[in-house]
Amino acid sequence: MKAAYTKPFLTAAFIILLDQIIKIWVRGHMFLGEEIRFLGNRGMLHYTENNGMAFGMELGGEFGKLALTLFRIVAVCGIGYALVFLIKHKYHRGLIMMVALILAGALGNIIDSTFYGVIYNYASLFHGRVVDMFYFPLLTGQFPHWVPVWGGQEYIFFRPVFNLADASISIGVIMILLNQKRYFKQQVPEESNPNSEMVEE
Repeated sequence: MKAAYTKPFLTAAFIILLDQIIKIWVRGHMFLGEEIRFLGNRGMLHYTENNGMAFGMELGGEFGKLALTLFRIVAVCGIGYALVFLIKHKYHRGLIMMVALILAGALGNIIDSTFYGVIYNYASLFHGRVVDMFYFPLLTGQFPHWVPVWGGQEYIFFRPVFNLADASISIGVIMILLNQKRYFKQQVPEESNPNSEMVEE
């Protein structure tokens, strides 16, 4: 493997491995709904499982679950191809690393949804549940009564429970959005002229 491929793929492999280690530990040492607080009420491990997308969002029904898992697999193949393309064509290193993070996160959750049902004997292939555990309800309060729709209701920020794979995807996407101009800066090719040292014939 060429040196250019080593760092992004090793980074992705490390994130996938760490993500799975955390999930296996949580599954083996906690029961559903259990919490282990490490930042008081503002940060904790909260063991939950979901049938759907990142941050606990779901796509209903058995067919929806199967369709989502298969879509994830196709998407990961596309992301993997894109990563190889970016490396091959020497795109910005930052962009390459962020795509590697997205690939790692997607693969981390695919392992759960594809194999966990069979490994832990609760569902068939492609119907496993994704393990989530990180919960940071940093701000809590109540919406003022004059706020439309949510007036008087409790709010929590940040509400979703997530895992390392979700975080990896989010960081990759956010950093690409924030650094678009730098990552996708167009390079203007030099025009050949008679005074150039090398002129194509």
